[in-house]
Amino acid sequence: MTARRELVALVGADLLSNLGSRISVVAIPWLVLETTGSPTKMGLVAAAETLPYLLSSALGPPLADRIGLRRTSILADIGSAGLMVAVALTPFIGFGALLALVAVVGTLRGVGDRIKHVMFRPVAEAAGVKLIRLTSVYDGLGRVVTLLGAGVGGLLIWWFGVTWAILIDAASFAVCAVIVATLVRPPAPAGAPAAARQGYLSALGGGFRYLGRDRTLLSMLLVISALNMVVNASIAVYIPLWVADVLGSPAGLGLVLGAFSAGALLGNLLFTMLGPRLRRDLTFAVGAAVSGPPRLLVLAFSEDLPVVLAVTFVSGIGIAVVNPLLGVALYERPPADLQTRVIGLAGSLAFAGLPLGALLGGWSVTALGLGPALVAAALFTLVVTALPLAAALRPPPRPTPAEV
Repeated sequence: MTARRELVALVGADLLSNLGSRISVVAIPWLVLETTGSPTKMGLVAAAETLPYLLSSALGPPLADRIGLRRTSILADIGSAGLMVAVALTPFIGFGALLALVAVVGTLRGVGDRIKHVMFRPVAEAAGVKLIRLTSVYDGLGRVVTLLGAGVGGLLIWWFGVTWAILIDAASFAVCAVIVATLVRPPAPAGAPAAARQGYLSALGGGFRYLGRDRTLLSMLLVISALNMVVNASIAVYIPLWVADVLGSPAGLGLVLGAFSAGALLGNLLFTMLGPRLRRDLTFAVGAAVSGPPRLLVLAFSEDLPVVLAVTFVSGIGIAVVNPLLGVALYERPPADLQTRVIGLAGSLAFAGLPLGALLGGWSVTALGLGPALVAAALFTLVVTALPLAAALRPPPRPTPAEV
């Protein structure tokens, strides 16, 4: 197999794994609803997967360095497939068992997702593909998978029932394991043997210490975590309430969310073509600033749907540059022997804002009302994104006479 086909196989396996994860986000809560009728238990099962996912993303990579990246990816997918079969049978073994199984699935998914991303770099370099193009294309395809995932999950439940939908989801993870096992042979990353010899705590601490020193990478992660928090608050609370108050029709929810996704897809296409020629720090800062405050403010001050859709579309174009540039930074900045751990910690930190988003969104609307809550969220996002923008626009220091 050529190096480019190997890269396609790896990216395809990762996207299929993501599609399976999106299907499970729909199917497992529906299983709980069918078997218990309890919204509270639906929330519990969602949290039972999310928290272990975040923790294993940060804490699992040192173990993956010891086991081997490819082997870890295969084992995580096989384990996820087997456990999802067990999840489909939980109506017969109880809700407590379901929580435990979902928590282990979340743990495996967190490790498996991060490890596939680590393997992207050596496979892309062997294929002669620029990392900035890979991260941009991958981000665009990932957004398509996110858009399709919930719909595919709903259709599978409708066509086959929730138990078979979960079994089909399990099969998707098994297919991922087969693809990686048979079609992907990434070159061994430099520094891997040394990383494997380190003790667990020493290896994990090395990742933390590196992130603490790399202020550029850390600031990018904090910006993305804040954006994720506000995006989740928007999807879970702000946009549905605005649609209900202004439009009175759930169809508007799909229009607003679709406008953002459509803008992001267009932005991915543009960035794939133009990205290698753009100044990275300024592009990241402008994209982050465009992606957040404008679409929050237009919801706060406008009841005109076309205006809201237009601004939301432009904000989607802005967000399209943020994740690819973070991906390139994660591949290029950390030393090879630290990359697995840094990418794991970065994924956990970047997604840390997601669980808080819906909670803070609901609290802010209850305390302030929808309009003031949107303005407060916009101001928060503006401050967070203005800091890297100011740093990017600051002129470089003049060389001293000794440096001339």
